[in-house]
Amino acid sequence: MAALILDLHTFDVGAPATSPAEYAELVIRRTLESWRSGADIVVFPEFTWMGLERFIPGPDKLAGVASLFWQEIWPHLGESLAHPDKAVVLGTVPFSDSDCTLRNRAPILSEGGILHQDKIHLTPWESVFTGGGPLRIWNFRGRKLAVVICLDVEIPEISAALRGSGLDLMLVPSATENLLGVERVARCADARAVELGCYVGICHLVGKTASELIDENIGRLSCYSPSQSPFQAIRRQDDSVVHQDGFHQRTFRLDLDALEKSRVLRSETDPSKIRPASAGIEIIHS
Repeated sequence: MAALILDLHTFDVGAPATSPAEYAELVIRRTLESWRSGADIVVFPEFTWMGLERFIPGPDKLAGVASLFWQEIWPHLGESLAHPDKAVVLGTVPFSDSDCTLRNRAPILSEGGILHQDKIHLTPWESVFTGGGPLRIWNFRGRKLAVVICLDVEIPEISAALRGSGLDLMLVPSATENLLGVERVARCADARAVELGCYVGICHLVGKTASELIDENIGRLSCYSPSQSPFQAIRRQDDSVVHQDGFHQRTFRLDLDALEKSRVLRSETDPSKIRPASAGIEIIHS
């Protein structure tokens, strides 16, 4: 059976670390452990790197985290996690454009290449960030993947824009402070799996830290599948318990044969086969 092995991780933003390098090592070690255990793709939550705030002097914590990550940590991550046959979505981190505009950006390492995805739609407490597209579809071992960050998975226009793309897997790094946020992301992600005929994986930030942006975080690890007959023997709504802190990981085996069988069926209702409509969101292919 053709399959992709997906490892989803929570990340405790309040985890003890005495230096930026020690903090980065928490991510590196968990990625390598997942890969050694057979995972093809590893995903960390939104704002994984905001735990670096503790090392930033002065009031402008977001700009400080952006500078620390992209100038000091990112080169080391690229060296440590470059792998010709694996992928990792390294959560999200503030990124400062040349005009000092801040983006909520997901750095991605895939098959030795470097990609990123910016958050398109922002929550009210992300007022210092600038949102906007495009939404990137990228290839991993011939499969089409997209990273859709937290609130973006709740936006129907994103799903409409992706219809007809042949997306195989949507990855949703998230950060939510209460159970209602966890529920919104989960319910909409499940709908995206049905609408697009693809797998959707979610991982959440957990833990507490002294931060105006992400002081309290809870979440879980979930994977959703299309509701078509080739998936009938598969657990189509697979949620972990809700975690408030700690490091947790779940492995999901994504049946690619079931995806292929579903896409050639013409005898059952399937919303992913409805003709695409323009949704005003730019899609680019990498």
